Amino acid sequence: MFRKTATPADAAAAPKGLAAITEPIEELRLPVWFFGFEAVFACAYDLIKAYPVMLPVLGALVVANIVISLTMMRKRLRLAKALWRGKETRKVAIGLLALRLGSHFVLNAVGVTVTSTAAHLVFGVLMAAITVGLLVFTQQTALRALESARAKAAQETPATA
Repeated sequence: MFRKTATPADAAAAPKGLAAITEPIEELRLPVWFFGFEAVFACAYDLIKAYPVMLPVLGALVVANIVISLTMMRKRLRLAKALWRGKETRKVAIGLLALRLGSHFVLNAVGVTVTSTAAHLVFGVLMAAITVGLLVFTQQTALRALESARAKAAQETPATA
């Protein structure tokens, strides 16, 4: 009925960021099929340009991704939030956006435009591959940082026997 409200001292003592995540590392690792979703979203622009009829399919995949993220991957949401607070993840996201816009800008500057279906498919596959590679790298880096934070916290905490 009555709940203890957090005092500033309690809030300061509570672990934040990666240190607040207590789930086992293997449960936090994203499944391989999830990277497939992200690959499709990374090449969505080119898929729509190549095959405009794909728009409803991509819309359905967005809804499926949201539902799966909020249900099956609930434990991983805390890791995702901690990752988005980190500079490295934002750098990857901004880098991918810059790569997308910059590559089209450079191609247009040299007089080459991506207009054919085949060109859009090639460009889409490249963007998907780069995105998945960076996501895998980011996940591995985050999980190593989590392991390191846990090891450091274990060393700092005296063992009670």
